[in-house]
Parts: sequence; structure tokens; C-alpha cells
Amino acid sequence: MNKFDINKLVRANVAKMKPYSSARDEFTDFDKEMVFLDANENPFDNGVNRYPDPQQRSLKSLIASQKKVSESQILLGNGSDEVLDLIFRAFCNPGVDGIITVPPTYGMYNVLAGTNDVANTEVLLTEDFQLDTEGILNAVSDTTKLIFICSPNNPTGNMIKPDLIIEVLENFNGLVVLDEAYIDFAAAESWISQLETYPNLVITQTLSKAYGLAGIRLGLCFASKEVIAILNKIKPPYNVNALTQDRAYDRLSDLPMVHNEVDTLLDNRKTLAAVLKDVAFVEKVYPSDANFILTKVDDANKRYNQLIEKGIVVRNRSTQALCENTLRFTVGTKEENTTLINALNTIQ
Repeated sequence: MNKFDINKLVRANVAKMKPYSSARDEFTDFDKEMVFLDANENPFDNGVNRYPDPQQRSLKSLIASQKKVSESQILLGNGSDEVLDLIFRAFCNPGVDGIITVPPTYGMYNVLAGTNDVANTEVLLTEDFQLDTEGILNAVSDTTKLIFICSPNNPTGNMIKPDLIIEVLENFNGLVVLDEAYIDFAAAESWISQLETYPNLVITQTLSKAYGLAGIRLGLCFASKEVIAILNKIKPPYNVNALTQDRAYDRLSDLPMVHNEVDTLLDNRKTLAAVLKDVAFVEKVYPSDANFILTKVDDANKRYNQLIEKGIVVRNRSTQALCENTLRFTVGTKEENTTLINALNTIQ
């Protein structure tokens, strides 16, 4: 693998800056009974009158034990979008540096590139929705800092082949950000176990999908302790609120329930995929490793509007590269899927 040096990748101003130290950063022994007169809080207890732990220590400890990483390899954010934005801000100089994305893929990578004034070079996936590694590596320039790969990919639903990801990791000196928002629905294992092998690998996950916590907004980032330390320098001091930390801890403490829900969704996905193949205007059902199914239809705009009229909201992905006339169906409950199928079968 090419020589990877995180110190050459981080923005010079970020490398030199001293992070803000909050009151709760300076005192960390929360097990002691103390009188807190340091943070100018309202002292009257209502459950949330105190600032949350800025480093989310209890939650990180639980996640670290479950993911088999150290707490120093974890960053938590206000949804994965904040985590992704922090990566941009830590490593990409506005107006100078660039990234590579591989459409069709998650649209926020491009939005964040625009927000941070970072050039986005797009290298399309192949016709079977896999990485064009030759195209990606040929697109790398001296100012390319990040390559974003989503696996399972959104909106296509498929896993990216491991050998293709390895080829990019081993031939790129910047960070490869692997978005695993849907990994819990896939048969393949997370790439978290490969963090020690590839120092330029950054993995993002979320509690919004398999864990059913979209409403609390909690994103997870796993990387080397050096990368996490840089991201911690620029994150807002209290970016994950106390209610989110508590709700996430409770949910992560009941993994059997999470696994049961995932298993149910996988069964529902299999049933829905089989039925979709028999819908008259559905021309192709793409295989999925996520909690959604991408389908090619005869006229996506027409079918989307017909479903809206029947009270069903799906996602029209036709504006995405390689996704002309496609609809993306989230896998719902058995009852929701039945309602969807009944509607599809009544549409002319």
C-alpha cells in the first residue's frame, strides 16, 4: 500500500488549532457526588438541566464493547450528516481540495461538498452498480482528499465487492469513507474489523435504520484514533444531547429486540421482492442487501404519482445516474407491504 500519512492530509489550520474545552471536558469523574457550579446551568433538577457528557463516555463504552474497537476509535455525531460534515471540515481546504463520489449514491456527499466549497469529481458505478476502480484511481489528483463509497449502496441496495474496495484503499493516500448505514441488513460483515489493516479507512454507521432511532439523530464514525482525535478537535462541545445518549444506550442494551426486528424486515424484504416481480409495470427488481428495494418500472413519474394518490409515498430515483425510471420501496411492516402491493395491483 502507498505510504499514508494523516499529518499530510489534515488541514493545516486544524492541525494547529486548540479545541474548545467545555466545563464537562475539564471534570470527568461523574461517579462522585459533586456540587456543579462550573457551567452556568440552571441548578433546579428536571432531568435535563445539566449539560450532557460531551464525549458520550457511557454510550461509547457500550458501543466499543459491541463493535470490538476502542473508545478512542469512535466519534458520535448529530446524525451521520454531522459526522460526514466534520470529515469535510477537518481534511478539505475550501476552494482547493476535492473528493470523489461514485453515483448513483447518497446525495448528501455532493451537498456537503458544495456547502464546504470542495470540488466533487463523479465516477459512475458500472452497469452492475460496482466500483469502476480504474476510473476512480485515474481521477485522483494531488488535491483529492476523500473518496466516498456507500455499501450497501443507496439507492441501488447492493454491496460493493470487497476486492474493489481494497484496491481503492491500497492505492489512494487519502481517506476512504465507507458509509455502512445499511450494513445491519446485509449478510456481509462490517469493515470495522479492517480498521487496523487500513489506516486510511473511515467507517460511518447510523442508528436510524436497523436500530429504529431515526428520530434521535445519532451517527457513528469508526476510524483510527489519530483520525478520531482530529475530528474531536472540531466537533461542537455538546453535539449529542442527553436524551439522545440515553435513548441510544437503552436501545443498544437490548440487541435481541433489534435483531428480531431486522430478521422480520429481511423476511418482509424477501416476500416483497418476490411479489414486485409479478407487478405488471415492474420491469426489473434489483437484488438488495438493505431495507429497501430498487425497481425499474415503465414510467416512474406516472407510477409515483399514482401511488401518492393512493396515500403511499415511495422514492422516485429516476434523476440519479443509471437509475432511469426507477422507484425505491422501503420495506415496511407486513401490513404496510400488503397495502403497497394491493395498490400496485390496482394501478392501470
